[in-house]
Amino acid sequence: MRPSYRVRIALEYKGLDFEYVPVHLVRSGGEQYSPEYCALNPQSRVPTLESPDGVLTQSMAILEWLEEVYPEPALLPRSPGERARVRALAQIMVADVQPLQNTAVTRFLQGSLNADDAALKTWLREWVSRGLRAFEEMLARAPDGGDFCVGDAPTLADVCLVPQCHSARRFGVEPALYPRIAHIERACAELPAFQRAAPDRQPDAVA
Repeated sequence: MRPSYRVRIALEYKGLDFEYVPVHLVRSGGEQYSPEYCALNPQSRVPTLESPDGVLTQSMAILEWLEEVYPEPALLPRSPGERARVRALAQIMVADVQPLQNTAVTRFLQGSLNADDAALKTWLREWVSRGLRAFEEMLARAPDGGDFCVGDAPTLADVCLVPQCHSARRFGVEPALYPRIAHIERACAELPAFQRAAPDRQPDAVA
């Protein structure tokens, strides 16, 4: 869900028309494992974007493609240093935190390592908390104090942070404990693109 959420935010922020096709990650053993979906994405992961350049997979690759093909409004700053900082923040969420809470990982912990619900919750809270703490520390060391992760406009870092905040609450970790993160999440929540991309606004949202 988090990777798809990221891509929806970027699509909405850039004002692009797109067709949303839900893929339920649990129903029927996970619709991402269906032959039809595997024909699009052999990794059986979401999201998958059918684009003029072919079928694109992996959320960060899709986000970078969107930034290159549709550069305005920008989700990367102009300066190389700030771009590097945005990408570093994004990778904390995308590479360090999210993989440890993927459905495939939690299923393995439960099915192959016999982790019970309590152990799984401990696992999730530990890694999500570590990621948010590191993210908050990096924000605190930044030279600017804008409303967003880097400066006064959303970047790919914000696009990756907001979905993780949503997931953190599901796992019992409260992003409000981290002042800068909480401020940024509130700023993003005021933007129509982030509102339209929210999980509860999607056609397949559970009432």
